[in-house]
Amino acid sequence: MSYDLSLLGWSDSRAAELPGGAVPARVSRVDRGTAEVIAADGQHHARYGARVRRASAADPVALPCVGDWVALRWLPEGRYELDEVLPRTSAFVRGGVSRDSVGGLSGDGQGQVLAANVDVVFVAEPSMHATDFADLGRIERLVALAWESGGTPVVLITKSDLFEHGLEDLIADVRQAAPGVSVHAVSCARGEGIRPVREHLDGSRTAVILGPSGAGKSTLVNALSEAEVMGTQQVRAADGRGRHTTVHRELIPLAGGGLVIDTPGIRRVGLYDIGQGVDLVFSDIEALAARCRFGDCGHNGEPECAVLAALERGELPERRLESWRKLQREALWMASRTDARLRKEQQHKWKVISKELRRSGRNRP
Repeated sequence: MSYDLSLLGWSDSRAAELPGGAVPARVSRVDRGTAEVIAADGQHHARYGARVRRASAADPVALPCVGDWVALRWLPEGRYELDEVLPRTSAFVRGGVSRDSVGGLSGDGQGQVLAANVDVVFVAEPSMHATDFADLGRIERLVALAWESGGTPVVLITKSDLFEHGLEDLIADVRQAAPGVSVHAVSCARGEGIRPVREHLDGSRTAVILGPSGAGKSTLVNALSEAEVMGTQQVRAADGRGRHTTVHRELIPLAGGGLVIDTPGIRRVGLYDIGQGVDLVFSDIEALAARCRFGDCGHNGEPECAVLAALERGELPERRLESWRKLQREALWMASRTDARLRKEQQHKWKVISKELRRSGRNRP
């Protein structure tokens, strides 16, 4: 089977980056040391070449991932080798982050690219019952990473037919959590909301769908494809959730044009090399902060703090301010990984805190 690579996003600008004598292909799936790729002459399994192995050993982010455009070399033994990953126009990267015992943040410092060369990031969050609202904190985190990736975030409230009351109120809450981002309620069971989602994929645009297990991501892929391309499972009657069925990331060309990357459910998403993403998600807080008396106001009791004033007036939800503080701390920690001066300041700060905790413990009666 042959493929028109222009329908997969290939362009003249990408062709200019292709090494001489190489064959272009797009990665549709990755396994350990190999990738499934789509080239003009069909689908192939290609092992990583020496150049790719060296690059990924130095930086795991350089590993081929779903959505990458790559250069293939034909070997004498009659197979393709993945020789090089072409420059990415966008990359959705998450970091490994966990809590430490002192209340700070720690992690392995390793980034993982979930999808590359993505135009749209669909953040899928399920709505179930009046007692099971969407996780606004998770939406804020994923939208921040989506902005940082170079893609355009779009929030999808999936399984909207299972939400009993107040769907409009929920959508309003989501819009407040993701200012300036398109929000759609989607019910694949009823076929509602599919068309506006499909419009984000006009032409040869690529989207990745991110969200927790049971959010209906594979069902949405089938609805967009108008075919059963991904396996799904029935939801549980007790809470409306389904068991996770997607176990790998996969690039899926849609019959009507466009491409979608389906992903396994995400349990934990750490920030990685974050820059303006958090500021964009919390643009309301940033606008308030510009009116604070002090330019470096931390919104923790300083006089004439516009953010705390908005909180007291009920204009800013406390949950949103706490979410902003959490992501700011995490972004600061991630920055300290590569900034020696900042890392030293953070280490000194925690040494002082630990010393004070020990002193307080010794002085207890």
